[in-house]
Amino acid sequence: MIVFKNVKKTYPNGTDALNGVDIKIDDGEFVFITGPSGAGKSTMIRLLTCEDVPSEGKLTVDGTNLKRLSHRQIPKYRRKIGVVFQDFRLIPTLNVFDNVAFAMRVVGRGGREIKSRVMAVLKIVGLEHKISVFPEQLSGGEQQRVALARAIVNSPSIIIADEPTGNVDPEMSIEIMKLLSSINRNGITVVVVTHEQRLVRAFKKREIRLKYGKVEFDTALEPKTRAEEKEAEKSKTSEPSKNRSSESDNKEAAENV
Repeated sequence: MIVFKNVKKTYPNGTDALNGVDIKIDDGEFVFITGPSGAGKSTMIRLLTCEDVPSEGKLTVDGTNLKRLSHRQIPKYRRKIGVVFQDFRLIPTLNVFDNVAFAMRVVGRGGREIKSRVMAVLKIVGLEHKISVFPEQLSGGEQQRVALARAIVNSPSIIIADEPTGNVDPEMSIEIMKLLSSINRNGITVVVVTHEQRLVRAFKKREIRLKYGKVEFDTALEPKTRAEEKEAEKSKTSEPSKNRSSESDNKEAAENV
């Protein structure tokens, strides 16, 4: 579970990137984080990946207060998170297999396990036939699928995708989102930062919209809000009726006197 509790982030230049954010994302959820440029989306990712810490408030992931992690604890924490970047961040001198395997080697996995697991995740993203190809020989969509394979190869509990469709064509954007949805169905929490509202509408997942460093809108809260509004509206419309009834009773009582 990811919990932001009154999280604030102020940079040295005085910019308030996040200003009192309260969010709870349950295990296994699929969430879109949206909002205009400067809304605080990138800052949220930096906090979740421990590239930065909150100025105020509390951010916990699976009960761990990220602000209290030591430098030695951060690498272990990051193993539970897979990150997909807009610019892919593949190593140009490594082929597809080794780009994905690299994520396993840095955490000390063995050769036999690496070969089996890498081939398995490349099959998931449909690139098992391109293991010897280098990044420059791949299309943007293929590079993003390699990046996605690398993100899931260590079996993380959380996937954070930062504008994963920003450098691919519309058709491939849908394919990338379908892959993320498929991964989510296996119980992995997926957080996608995007500005593409057409994808948000198409996949009908929870949307958290940021604006000026605050939560402007959260579809998880929308049903409750809508119900409260309807109840308030119902009370307003029934009020005149009650008043008319009261006036009628008073008039009848006066006539009887």
